[in-house]
Amino acid sequence: MATGIHDYPEWHHGRVKYGLWYIEINQPELIVYLEQLQQAFSDLLIPSNQRQYHITLFVAGFLTESSPKFDDDFEVYKLNQQIEQLEKLQLDTFELEVMHIDSFSSALFLHIHDKNNVLTKIRQQLSQTSIEIAAPVYCPHITLGLYRAAWKSEFVLQRIQKLPLRKFKIQVNQLTFGYYKAQILQGLLYPYHQIRLD
Repeated sequence: MATGIHDYPEWHHGRVKYGLWYIEINQPELIVYLEQLQQAFSDLLIPSNQRQYHITLFVAGFLTESSPKFDDDFEVYKLNQQIEQLEKLQLDTFELEVMHIDSFSSALFLHIHDKNNVLTKIRQQLSQTSIEIAAPVYCPHITLGLYRAAWKSEFVLQRIQKLPLRKFKIQVNQLTFGYYKAQILQGLLYPYHQIRLD
């Protein structure tokens, strides 16, 4: 499925800060690998991707300090409640594993394996104070890019299968709530609040 490179006013209604909880990817060797993969599929992906590599934990909605006007508005007081909920978990640092390349209908991505189900615990805690704005089934992943055209799935999968498989460990020592500017397609993530893990 192709992603149109344009503004989406029917979605953002002039709102700017679209908030989410995520894990930043900051391991240099892994970032080099992700950039290599992105380059290998650059002919299939939209070229304007500026967003830092990350693993989405929970999609919150449009951050607002005023009363919500739309179903996907996310009030700051709910964020403060979520921060309290996460601090109650008293999480230690934990490990994730980067697995194989795969494809959603709209994006190329890498699967993330969470052998100790820590992400599930985090998401359950966050969902106690807010309903997530997201797909019904959570699939932890790192997005490599959105498709610029409607390619046939067989064509994409054949390209994926030709690549050598590499695995990486991710040491997670911080959770971040941040936002991106809704008017900029695949624009930068801006950290708003961070929780250090013991």
